[in-house]
Amino acid sequence: MLQQLSVAVRVTVLSVLALGLLYPIAMTGIIHLIVPQGPKPDLIGQNFTQARYFWGRPSAAGKGYDPTATSGTNLGPTSKKLMDATRAAIVALEKANPGAGVPPMDLVTSSASGIDPDISPEAAYYQVARVARARKLDPAAVRAIVARTVRDRTFGFLGEPRVNVLDLNLALDAAR
Repeated sequence: MLQQLSVAVRVTVLSVLALGLLYPIAMTGIIHLIVPQGPKPDLIGQNFTQARYFWGRPSAAGKGYDPTATSGTNLGPTSKKLMDATRAAIVALEKANPGAGVPPMDLVTSSASGIDPDISPEAAYYQVARVARARKLDPAAVRAIVARTVRDRTFGFLGEPRVNVLDLNLALDAAR
């Protein structure tokens, strides 16, 4: 019995050291080698509200785009609160973008994290006329900037094409 206890304690200690200390340190080191470090403000959605900027997805994180309180709405598809919020977002987008049609779904629903920095290319193109009008630019020039900022699928097969809203707005500001 004492021998079994001794083996169990040694296996536990080795497991804790290997899996709780050595493995996390090794993975952190590998990630630091692969992923460039430094501030990445384009990884967190930001609340652009001026007509001259492209708008991102609605945020359910804290009081909006709060990286310390990331979360989705947790509202189900039959929730009256979710339906009312979605209808209000649609009305606001249609008012801000007259004649653009029905807004793409990602402009009226928040992401699971509430801080998603990306929108679909369709959501960006939906806003072109408003942004061009507010900046007194040719819509074709604004569409070209959108086209240049579209990111393809990660590794060519993961996810969907997307547009980082901060990068797009910075490209617009630099174009003037």
